[in-house]
Amino acid sequence: MKLVFAGTPEVAVPALDALIASDRHEVAAVVTRPDAPAGRGRRLVASPVAERAEEAGIEVLKPARPRDEDFLARLREIAPDCCPVVAYGALLPKVTLDVPAHGWVNLHFSLLPAWRGAAPVQHSIMAGDEVTGASTFLIEEGLDSGPVYGVLTEEVRPIDTSGDLLTRLAFAGAGLLVATMDGIEDGTLHAVPQPAEGVTLAPKITVEDARVQWSAPALRVDRVVRGCTPAPGAWTVFRGERLKLIQAVPVLDRADLAPGELSAAKNNVYVGTGSHAVELLWVQPQGKKPMRAADWARGVRIVHGELLGS
Repeated sequence: MKLVFAGTPEVAVPALDALIASDRHEVAAVVTRPDAPAGRGRRLVASPVAERAEEAGIEVLKPARPRDEDFLARLREIAPDCCPVVAYGALLPKVTLDVPAHGWVNLHFSLLPAWRGAAPVQHSIMAGDEVTGASTFLIEEGLDSGPVYGVLTEEVRPIDTSGDLLTRLAFAGAGLLVATMDGIEDGTLHAVPQPAEGVTLAPKITVEDARVQWSAPALRVDRVVRGCTPAPGAWTVFRGERLKLIQAVPVLDRADLAPGELSAAKNNVYVGTGSHAVELLWVQPQGKKPMRAADWARGVRIVHGELLGS
């Protein structure tokens, strides 16, 4: 089939690479979000998908809105059979959805209908799921509600961050997306409506969502830290400044600390929660680089009874 691929961040690049490598399909163009300011200089930078497409000599389309007439005219001129999508980042109106004969097919990183929305992997980890996966589905105007072509499952490992899990799903999902394109082309694959039961939503994680509540149980603290790593980053407050929490693990044999209470030894830093303590392994103080929590504690000279979060 002739394809127009839509995607923006790094997580979409494995799927684009897999489609480019396929000997059954042609990636005629790529649709991505417009260049965005990045870095300290805030200069405009192309998306990872745009950079990869340009390296491969593929036409790149960057509409401000996917309903823009110039974009629609070019899309109709290309006349794609199907438009595979991975984390494009903009809602597609019906006038755009109607252009390709086989529609727009999204690779979504959850087992639909669970975790519909922008942050399925983060929510899966924060909810304590033991298994998640990826789904390909036909995009319709509802939020991730279209009929499903295929799924794969992936174990959520006890120390997975959202970054770890999303990387694995991006590569496994790339194969699923290519297989879905193959099945649509030869007519062997048909989308099945999602069940009405089991729908959960996964809205974008806000900075406030990522603030650790030390009154919560240790397992909840662990899930928030892992689910918010690398973005937006779990955090707390220490001496009036934000402290980013990069890695923390529950310590189930220690329950002598009040919620948020710090205890620092030579090589260990513990914090009380609503149940057991957690050990801080890596942190990032405001305005500084990530560091081992023990090094941070030595530098700030924690006072007995001092709290995080207040």
